[in-house]
Amino acid sequence: MTIRVGTASWTDPSLIKCGKFYPKGCTSPEDRLRHYADQFPMVEVDSSYYALPAPANVEKWVQRTPDDFVFNIKAFRLFTGHQTERKVLPPDIGDAMAEHFAQKKYLYYRDLPVELRAVMWERYRNAIQPLHASGKLRAVHFQFAPWVTYSRKALAHIEECQAQLPDHLLAVEFRDQSWFEGEHRERVLDFERARDLVNVTVDEPQNARNSIPTVWDVTSPRLAILRMHGQNAATWNIKADAASERFNYDYATEDLAAFVAPIQRLEEQAIEVHVIFNNNYEDQGQRNARTLMQALRVDRGRF
Repeated sequence: MTIRVGTASWTDPSLIKCGKFYPKGCTSPEDRLRHYADQFPMVEVDSSYYALPAPANVEKWVQRTPDDFVFNIKAFRLFTGHQTERKVLPPDIGDAMAEHFAQKKYLYYRDLPVELRAVMWERYRNAIQPLHASGKLRAVHFQFAPWVTYSRKALAHIEECQAQLPDHLLAVEFRDQSWFEGEHRERVLDFERARDLVNVTVDEPQNARNSIPTVWDVTSPRLAILRMHGQNAATWNIKADAASERFNYDYATEDLAAFVAPIQRLEEQAIEVHVIFNNNYEDQGQRNARTLMQALRVDRGRF
């Protein structure tokens, strides 16, 4: 069994600007990724949520990381029910939806004709293929929009996502309490188990409708994921210029120590466990990840 600890992204603007993680002179994309991969055994790619990654760039990620380094990669925002602006779509897709954008600012998955959905899925598969072919891709992470609530339609969409990525392991993170309210909890977990979907366990504030409880159930024997969003209730739902402002939270050493036993229990149930720090303001995630690695008695060399 393996525990890997890492962070969400290695290029957050506040991380680079603060100058606390990357050494002096480490300024190129290649140098930064190589330095990060020397410190941690895994990373979550978040840029793929904002726009389809270029296969050439994905191939560079493969080349610039050690053989034992692994990635989780976020699904493109259109696939997770989020509003999508024309500027983040491939130009030809934007052109094909010009009439829609003449009337509306955002495009949603439901607005896209079936034939264009197929094109978008094909391009996403092609984009992440270099990671998949290298054996370095562990999971495609679907963090659904807060307004995606528990329903048969939403469950059917998750099945569609899995059908579009038949050779990939999917991790599912919900952001509305309806998914784990009452009898829904066991229904959702059974749904995930039956389809070998990874239930993403989260640590986050519990002060809003888009806060879900910390559900420690393992639904895929291949992988368990814990995402650490921090506990900053004051910033959880603010409108911010950068996502890192919402996750401005520095875990105390004693708080991280409390996660050791639950994480070790995950390790007993899954071949691999990923702990991902999404408190990505400046170097908080990297520092907290190092502290947790020490508490778990795992280091980069173990892998």
